[in-house]
Amino acid sequence: MSNVVEVQNKDDFVETVINSDKPVLVDFWAEWCGPCKQLAPLVEAAAEEFKNDITVCKMDIDANRETAVEYGIRSIPTLMIFANGESVGTEIGALTKPQLDEFIRSKI
Repeated sequence: MSNVVEVQNKDDFVETVINSDKPVLVDFWAEWCGPCKQLAPLVEAAAEEFKNDITVCKMDIDANRETAVEYGIRSIPTLMIFANGESVGTEIGALTKPQLDEFIRSKI
C-alpha cells in the first residue's frame, strides 16, 4: 500500500494540503512526463521514510489545471512543500534521492 495520497481536485487539495496540520509535499506531475515517472519511485520512498513527519501527495496537472496555474506550475515535475497552508519550498525537475531527502529535511 502506498503512502502517497492522490489529490483528485481543488477541494481535495484544500482539504489534504492547505488544511493539513503537518507539512505536505506535493508532486505536481502528468502521465506523459518522463522525468515525473523517473521521480515517482523516489517520491514513494520519501513517503515511507518521512511518513511520521510529512504527508506526501501527487496531483495530476492535466486533471487539475486550475490548481496548477494558481500555484505557478509551469514545468513538471514540480515538488512543493506546504506548511500551515503556505508554500515553503519548491524544486523543479527530477531530483536524486539525496536531493529529495535534503529538500524535505530543510522544510520540516
